[in-house]
Amino acid sequence: MATKLDIAPADDRELVLARIIDAPRGDVYRCWTEPKLITQWFAPKPWTTPRAEMDVRTGGNSLVVMAGPDGNEFPNPGVFLEVVPGEKIVLTDAYTQSWVPSEKPFMTVVLTFEDEGEGKTRYIARARHWSVADREQHEAMGFHAGWGQCTDQLEDLARTL
Repeated sequence: MATKLDIAPADDRELVLARIIDAPRGDVYRCWTEPKLITQWFAPKPWTTPRAEMDVRTGGNSLVVMAGPDGNEFPNPGVFLEVVPGEKIVLTDAYTQSWVPSEKPFMTVVLTFEDEGEGKTRYIARARHWSVADREQHEAMGFHAGWGQCTDQLEDLARTL
C-alpha cells in the first residue's frame, strides 16, 4: 500500500494527495497516460472506467468516462495544459475538446512524479479548484478516500508492468 505523505495545500481552494508508490516512476506515469491502463484503476471500486481517450500532449484532449454501479456513465472531458513526459501532467476540465470552454469549470489537476529511492515514486496530485465552494464540494464527495483508493489501485497496476 502506498505510503502517505503529509503535504499541505497551497491555499484554501486546493486538495492534495501525496504518496510514495512502490512502483517505478515510468510505470506510474504510464498508468496516467495510456488509456488501456487508466481504465483499470481510475475509478474507486465498485465504480468502473469503461472508456478513456487521451491525446497526451500540451493542448491535447482527454476523455475519461466513469460508470457507477448502476451503469450510469459520467464523462470527464478535459485538456492537457502541460505534459512533461515521466515528470508532470497538468490537466483541466475548464476546457472540453480543442480549447472549447466547459459549461462549469471545476478544477485543474497538477500531477508530479519523482524517483524516490530504488523503484519507488513520489507521487503528488494537487486538485486546484475554481472556488472554495468547489473545493468543499469535492472534499464532501470523498476526495481523500476516493483518490486514496484510486492511488492504491494505480499502485497495484503499476507494480505489474
